[in-house]
Amino acid sequence: MKKRILVTGGAGFIGSHLCKRLLNEGNEVICMDNYFTGSKSNIVDLLDNPYFELVRHDVTHPYFAEVDQIYNMACPASPVHYQYNPIKTVKTSVMGAINMLGLAKRVKARVLQASTSEVYGDPHVHPQPESYWGNVNPIGLRSCYDEGKRCAETLFMDYHTSNKVDIRIIRIFNTYGPNMNPDDGRVVSNFIVQALKGEDITIYGDGTQTRSFQYVDDLVEGTIRMMNTDNFIGPVNLGNPNEFTMLELAENIIELTGTKSKIIHLPLPKDDPKQRRPDISLAKEKLGGWEPNIQLKEGLTKTIEYFSKVI
Repeated sequence: MKKRILVTGGAGFIGSHLCKRLLNEGNEVICMDNYFTGSKSNIVDLLDNPYFELVRHDVTHPYFAEVDQIYNMACPASPVHYQYNPIKTVKTSVMGAINMLGLAKRVKARVLQASTSEVYGDPHVHPQPESYWGNVNPIGLRSCYDEGKRCAETLFMDYHTSNKVDIRIIRIFNTYGPNMNPDDGRVVSNFIVQALKGEDITIYGDGTQTRSFQYVDDLVEGTIRMMNTDNFIGPVNLGNPNEFTMLELAENIIELTGTKSKIIHLPLPKDDPKQRRPDISLAKEKLGGWEPNIQLKEGLTKTIEYFSKVI
């Protein structure tokens, strides 16, 4: 059945892939974005679709529309962008959540919050299950994002328990793929852009810190499954449990691009987590056996192809 779906941050990296997939499934999509980190180029090929509507709007201001589902994806998600205007980042997470929850309450829509693995901070538990409360610095450089997203989860739960709003919460682990912003400062885009330009590849610290990298199509699949799963509100981790060091990532990218770039080391930024890996057993159990299908080399190849066109 055709649904009318609002995607906040719909012109962003993940939002644009989500909009495309929802249209392909026969839905009407309202894409809302203020273009702080999103880009019209990410969704320009959707503009001819009569069921796609583009709205320039900032999620920190109330918005009114009759919709069946809301995917709240709006928020700068890379350190460069969310630290650029930390107060705005908190407002986007907190006011954005309040506005979308208010809309969902009024029109009786189901609303999904794109939360983040950053709610776990620099974790003392590894891998991170949903039951772990995290280790977050409330007054650090990254706090505007980490605590903004934690507060948004609180608001979602409180609207659910107090007002019976139909919510879903996903916690997104490192995700990469086409439509990433080349200068967003995330590790995958940094390394690929440096490799394609033949520049030195900059690793912060000794390169032994780990991340788990999920290709964007796997995330979109998990997100849509979560939205359409009944009797489970989350939070649920969506990520790829295969863990790689920064050195391994850099070596993969050097090999796949055939670059002559050398690896150099710079000091580690403050509060940068040493390791990050999702426990996805809950997602597998509740989301019809969901797990990532696209492994690192295949995903990196597609992402490198995209970046070689845009830079």
